[in-house]
Amino acid sequence: MTHPPSARLAPHRAPGQPPAPVAVPVPPRPSARAALAGRIRAAATTEPGRLRIIGAVLALLVLAFGAVTAFQVSGRGAAADDVVERSQPLSADAAGIYRSLADADAAAASGFLAGPQEPRAVHEQYVKDIEEASRLLVKAAANTAASSASGREITTLNEGLPRYTGLIERARANNRQGLPLGGAYLRYANQQMSGELLPAAERLYAAETGRLAADHGSARAWPLLSVAAGVLALAALAWAQRRNYQQTNRVFNQGLLAATAAATVLLLWLAVGHTVARADLAEADSHGQQSMDVLNRARIDSLKARADENLTVVARGAVLTADGKNDKYETDYAAGMKALGEELAAAAKLADETGDTEGGKPVAAAAAAVTEWQGRHRTARKTDDAGDYESALEQIIGQENSTGESFKKVDEALRVALAHEQDEFTRAARDGRDALGGLPVGAAVLAVLGAVAAIVGVNRRLSEFR
Repeated sequence: MTHPPSARLAPHRAPGQPPAPVAVPVPPRPSARAALAGRIRAAATTEPGRLRIIGAVLALLVLAFGAVTAFQVSGRGAAADDVVERSQPLSADAAGIYRSLADADAAAASGFLAGPQEPRAVHEQYVKDIEEASRLLVKAAANTAASSASGREITTLNEGLPRYTGLIERARANNRQGLPLGGAYLRYANQQMSGELLPAAERLYAAETGRLAADHGSARAWPLLSVAAGVLALAALAWAQRRNYQQTNRVFNQGLLAATAAATVLLLWLAVGHTVARADLAEADSHGQQSMDVLNRARIDSLKARADENLTVVARGAVLTADGKNDKYETDYAAGMKALGEELAAAAKLADETGDTEGGKPVAAAAAAVTEWQGRHRTARKTDDAGDYESALEQIIGQENSTGESFKKVDEALRVALAHEQDEFTRAARDGRDALGGLPVGAAVLAVLGAVAAIVGVNRRLSEFR
């Protein structure tokens, strides 16, 4: 008998020998993930298992709501703190650098006009301005990265300021000796100030103001993720209580009700606190920063106009505009006074829009002094054009009824207005920052309490199955 080649014969077994054991295949061990999924599926088929899952999900949702709220509010609180303690002070310092440099240039020209014996008060004002600019530059450098845009402008100012002061000292030395070369040094110093230092200071101010705007925007941004997490947690808690009512006919579960109360309090605290913070920060911007920006530019333009007015008398027509038709310094003076008038009008409008009558008073005083200054300037120019230089000089730098007296009125009024707006900004910005204070810690505490309450509420229901 033949067999197919593939057939195998059973192994030979002697009589009485037990059969050989047959290997039974061992099923593969399930992975940890598969085992966990199996347990969850098994638990979900019973009411106690479903309750445990619901309790865990509710606790996690409430904890996630608290964690997201603490994180987002902490970020906005830090941005609001930067507005109050860092970016706005740096913006104010940058404006201070700009003002100090412009005032120093105006004081240098006024001292030169006074003759070989420069008035002590004028010289002291010049020295004070240079020292203030140097101090603010050191402070700004300590709080700014050297590689940033602001850092580069600070470097430019630090390098150019000693050159400027050197030129002023040469102008002063030649003026004491009655040498005409002093006027040339003074004009050259003014060219360096207006062509290099003041533009760098203006760019520094723009960069710091931009950083302030960025911090302000970050502080006012709505924490949408926190609000969404809160709404989701409340919706889940409401669903769990409705389910509990449908199955037990009990209206309240104390644990779930406490968890709902904790989540509701946190959501309301978040909404109200952030709304108040946004309103205060918006007030700081509209009542303070916008007005300060306009007033800073107005004060700087008044200082530049004063320097140009003095240099008009120093140069006596020696420096012309690019087309060679007009006196450069007189033209620059007219442009500066026009810009000053527009900025004062804008500041007065902001004061009217915000109802700030106290802030509007110094602005009105500055506008009246500008009108007086322009009238006296026209008189002085007519006197100078008529060839009476000494009388024109007295009308420019004299103690009474001079353009210098009007300029001081403008500068003092703008100083008062700036101080008022700074106080308004600081008060409102601090209120906005304080409105968020305590919310991150409160969010964490309420979230933990809510999660514990949710678990307690579910466990109370579970106890009924034992």
